[in-house]
Amino acid sequence: MTAPSRNEYTTIDVPVRGGLLRTAVWGSPDAGAPTVLAVHGVTSSHMQWAVLADALPGVRIIAPDLRGRGHSNTLPGPYGMASHAQDLADVLDAVSARQVLVLGHSMGAFVAEVFAHLHPDRVSSLVLVDGGLPLPVPPGVTVDQAIQAILGPAAARLSMTFPDHETYLDFWRNHPAFAADWNTDVEAYARYDLMGEAPDLHPSTVVEAMSEDSRDLLAGESVRRALENLRHATVLLWAPRGLRDESPGLYTQQIVETHLHGQPSMRAELVPGVNHYTIVMGGAGAARVAAVVKEMLAQEDLKAR
Repeated sequence: MTAPSRNEYTTIDVPVRGGLLRTAVWGSPDAGAPTVLAVHGVTSSHMQWAVLADALPGVRIIAPDLRGRGHSNTLPGPYGMASHAQDLADVLDAVSARQVLVLGHSMGAFVAEVFAHLHPDRVSSLVLVDGGLPLPVPPGVTVDQAIQAILGPAAARLSMTFPDHETYLDFWRNHPAFAADWNTDVEAYARYDLMGEAPDLHPSTVVEAMSEDSRDLLAGESVRRALENLRHATVLLWAPRGLRDESPGLYTQQIVETHLHGQPSMRAELVPGVNHYTIVMGGAGAARVAAVVKEMLAQEDLKAR
């Protein structure tokens, strides 16, 4: 399938544990080009990065469908942040990329942190988008209850079936997050996500992958260790509104400030006017993410001279 991005786009299948990991490459295939490894969210796919790819001409963007999602959804578990991190290392080997800027959105931000901790020499810097900071689990609330509270309708969508693509597109068109920011890249994202045969089409993410990964990022040790040992220059961009365009979003100013204390390598920035999805899939949000990525790449280029 061809992405609607105007930047050059292709896909490759990378050998990983248990099979092949579908991976997109936007931009120049030249291994010497500035390179970003982009890691998507918990029920997403590489297609969420198409808007950003257009905003980063001259930059090579490597973006896999994570294990259990998109066209990598037949890959077996175990899942979890460390498992995804190993897959990312295999992807960089396949595209001959030694050290890259790693960009993660939502769950992808947690994967990016763990990857930086386990493979520090492969990472030049990190850009975390509306993810990566611990999500609070209130006292007396189980991890499963917290997952339901945070993901809710996103998780419910995975058990739904759709008779045709247009019905699924209508689902997304009517989604509160995209009411004011529908575009052709969001439509392509939705079409790519739907799998199976009519009239029983279904989203591509494997429920077990979402559940196992969510438990790991909420209660696992890998994220905690990665944050405690964060050494790479890191920018956190966060959205004021959440998965259904509600306010507040996943994070508040207080939560961000609390977690930034004791993290000298990280700075944070609120991106106004966006929600959890449109911070990367809307024009204004992607433009701000692209500007920060360009800034980080420019700083790395100066250091290398």
